[in-house]
This record gives sequence, C-alpha cells and structure tokens, in this order.
Amino acid sequence: MERTLAIIKPDAFAAGHAGHILARIYEEDFQVVGLKKLHLSEQQAAGFYHVHADKPFFDDLKGFMSSGPCIVMVLEAEAAIRRWRDLMGATNPTTAPAGTLRNQFGTSLGRNAVHGSDAPETALFEVGYFFSGMELL
Repeated sequence: MERTLAIIKPDAFAAGHAGHILARIYEEDFQVVGLKKLHLSEQQAAGFYHVHADKPFFDDLKGFMSSGPCIVMVLEAEAAIRRWRDLMGATNPTTAPAGTLRNQFGTSLGRNAVHGSDAPETALFEVGYFFSGMELL
C-alpha cells in the first residue's frame, strides 16, 4: 500500500465541492487515513510550496492557498500516487480529461480544485508537513 497527500483547495472548498470530491475518493477505493480542515497562513503555504519559491507564480500560489479553508488528506491505496494524479487530471482544467476532478471542479490553471503528491519522496514530505504519525489511522 502507498500513501499520498491530497488537498481540496480553497476554491473547491468555497464552491461547495468538498463533499463531491470526497465521494469520488471513496468511489475510487482510496482509504482516507488522515483528514483535516485547515486555513493555512501565508507562511504555512510558503513552507509547503517551498520548492516553487523561485517561480514567478509563487506569491499568487501562497496567497491563493491561504485565502480560505482547505481539506488536507492522506490517501492510501495500491499505487496511490499515480491513481490520485490520474483522478485529479492535468493541472490545467481546460486540458484535463473529462471526468477528472480538475476538469469537473477546476476553473483555471491557478484555481484547479485539488493537489496531489507527484512522487514517493514528495508524498513523504507533504504528509509529514500536515500530519504526525499518531494522526494517521
């Protein structure tokens, strides 16, 4: 079994899509082993997305991720990272395949509804950023 971090971003949360996204997660046979509703500070968002600190979109990203509540989760399944990324779809909702979460709930490249770890090493950092081992069931 593999674990990955998933986030329902502030745009999808504010639009009332969190329940629909959670339902899809369960329909796709992921186990939710950790879940929190958070409102990140800009500093917390900057720490999480530190790998993008030198990119031109960094300020917008940390501002967006601290703009409202989000839901952070740890998902567990066989090939969880790949399967979650497939379910999310392409980063840009306009090019994400039909039926993917970003196609269905994202509105733009910067407001794309969900986040997911892209590799095992990334997942390890991201899960540890939000959850202690005692919080994962």
